[in-house]
Amino acid sequence: MTTSITLVRGDITEQHADAIVNAANSSLLGGGGVDGAIHRRGGPEILEACRALRASRYGRGLPTGRAVATTAGRLPARWVIHTVGPVWSATEDRSELLASCYRESLRVADELGARTVAFPAVSTGVYRWPMEDAARIAVETVRATDTGVEEVWFVLFDEPAYQAFAAHAD
Repeated sequence: MTTSITLVRGDITEQHADAIVNAANSSLLGGGGVDGAIHRRGGPEILEACRALRASRYGRGLPTGRAVATTAGRLPARWVIHTVGPVWSATEDRSELLASCYRESLRVADELGARTVAFPAVSTGVYRWPMEDAARIAVETVRATDTGVEEVWFVLFDEPAYQAFAAHAD
């Protein structure tokens, strides 16, 4: 089965998906951008679940390129899948780590039985990944990943991000 890809211009915290992907930092304890918005809108249940993960399996934090799920708290989704994107580097190719964020998130979604997953543009905010390249990696990786997820939504906050993803999603 082929996963359908839909582009949405909007706020990821408003998506009624089975799972919303959080572009988290390795601490899992909230931050800025998408991470901060998800923690604020999702409420204390998400932070509590992340603290439990830190106290058990991820004492040193979630490694870059990996993904783990928690409750979605007060978000209109069932789960939040937290993934840690790489910081962009002009001197080191970290593309595989960025691709891994999407593959690992879909793997976790499969384990949960999620059929719809909403992704942000991972690593394009404070981690400075160039939007065009991030869009290419995201779309190519989702298309190439064997998954039971039926629908992937890329939820883009502004028009330049939407256009970058549109150039690769057609």
